[in-house]
Amino acid sequence: MLALSDAVNDGRIPNAEISIVVSDKASARGLELAKERGVNTIAIERRGRTREEHEHEIITVLHEHQVDLICLAGYMRLLSPCFIEAFRGKILNIHPSVLPDFPGLDAQRQALEHGVKMSGCTVHFVDETLDGGPIIAQRTVPVMEGDTVETLSARILEQEHKLYPESVASVLIRG
Repeated sequence: MLALSDAVNDGRIPNAEISIVVSDKASARGLELAKERGVNTIAIERRGRTREEHEHEIITVLHEHQVDLICLAGYMRLLSPCFIEAFRGKILNIHPSVLPDFPGLDAQRQALEHGVKMSGCTVHFVDETLDGGPIIAQRTVPVMEGDTVETLSARILEQEHKLYPESVASVLIRG
């Protein structure tokens, strides 16, 4: 979220603004950081509701703020078909692997366990499948001998902070 905010503020994502940051956790660090930057924020907690009920409230808020593009960052739930249909082709996600390899949770651990020599990150459109929507861009990093989940994650995160803003700018330019 901060990498995207920085890219909007310094013009790398031209003619854009972050209209709202939404989290399903009131204690999310991203909400606090967004508030510090003067960005509108809201926590829409699940509170025992169904996924569809929860997402309907999020959809309402996004429409109220006239959101044209949704950029997921650290949102660790599958979106319902209803949510995806409401914003089809307008939801981006970043994932810490070179998809289609290692979708889902613990991608860096999966990469290390499989002994791959390269890993990286992928920005993709979100569809109904787990990390399976159309790929926008990818970046690779070497997996080094002695890497841990933490060291590999840090190297991938560095590339994520570059790739996500570039990808958002590209999608917005294409319209």
